[in-house]
Amino acid sequence: MTLSAKTDYDVVVVGGGPAGSATAIRLAGAGLDVMLVEKARFPRQKLCGEFISPECLEHFAELGVSGDIKLAGGVDISETVFYSRSGKGVAVKSEWFGQVGSHALGLSRAEMDDVLLKRASEVGVAVREETTAAGLIFDDDRVIGVRLKDKEGLETPVTATLVIDATGRTRSLARRLEKDAGQQKRAGHVAFKAHLAGAQIAAGACEIFAYRGGYGGCNSIEHGLFNLCFIADAKDVKRCGSDAERVMREVVCTNKRAAAVLQNVTVESEWLAVPIERYGRGELVPAQGLLTVGDSAAFIDPFTGSGILLALESSRIAATAIAESFAAGRDPETLAVEYQRKYSSAFDARLRVCRILRHAASMPFLADATISMLRASGGLSRRVARATRLATRSA
Repeated sequence: MTLSAKTDYDVVVVGGGPAGSATAIRLAGAGLDVMLVEKARFPRQKLCGEFISPECLEHFAELGVSGDIKLAGGVDISETVFYSRSGKGVAVKSEWFGQVGSHALGLSRAEMDDVLLKRASEVGVAVREETTAAGLIFDDDRVIGVRLKDKEGLETPVTATLVIDATGRTRSLARRLEKDAGQQKRAGHVAFKAHLAGAQIAAGACEIFAYRGGYGGCNSIEHGLFNLCFIADAKDVKRCGSDAERVMREVVCTNKRAAAVLQNVTVESEWLAVPIERYGRGELVPAQGLLTVGDSAAFIDPFTGSGILLALESSRIAATAIAESFAAGRDPETLAVEYQRKYSSAFDARLRVCRILRHAASMPFLADATISMLRASGGLSRRVARATRLATRSA
């Protein structure tokens, strides 16, 4: 992807994950002049559950990548089974979130993100990989651009009417504006991810394992491998010497089903690990001229299987509000209010439900009781599952 000498855009999106690439694609489709900045060189691995829920397929169609996603070799997932520590399980059908017979998809972020980034370039987005945002450019209190630094260390100022932080959980732009940005926050949990061979997962299933202080998930991806992603209490990670495989054996495998599934696995990739400092909503408009999308806006609990969906949905909400604002010549304050209104309508209720379920999942006695109750009522299981997706009201 060639670098552009141009230094003024309608919108600069920082972060080439699904939220950033999807937002850039949608904005370019609306006729805006867009730059997309990504610090890595794609394809690259990313810590993620690598579970693509059925609702994402609609977004892929809108973004023009359905065919390329299919060719990437993902595996159909027909159900997700949640297991308590004792081994009791309750199944959630993928088709509950889409059309009858629809499936979720197990596909690595390396493949999915690469497809989306290439699509952004195809539709006219100026894509710059191996480039970081070294800082924001201000005019009084308004963000009017970013200072970019390439892999050689050369800095270039780029101005824009709007900057979008799509840098994920790190919120690398937005957090610079927070009052406590210089303070070290204690991470209560640590997330790990690796690709495995030999996991004893049933065909077409994603399995979620609850244990004290966290939970993990495992599902098939391309090339006959399995993605294992889990969250553990930081104290347990420290006790295990921050050794990911030891955490898997000594913490994750306290779940009886996880112990059976993972007993003979071999690790086929490097372990990735990130501290988790927060869940839930962040600031959507940290400053005039700066919006957040995807995990930068809110980190939803991974066990819901809706993290990628949130990224794609938030890209649609943001791009729609931005495109309408540019077309109508609205002031930045009006755009900020409209984006926050639409975002809250779409996500606030489901974030509350996910917070409650996360606490239940990490406490063995609550996880057992919850799973027993859901096993007794398929209708209740479906309602609870849908509550992790439903909006508060129409946006």
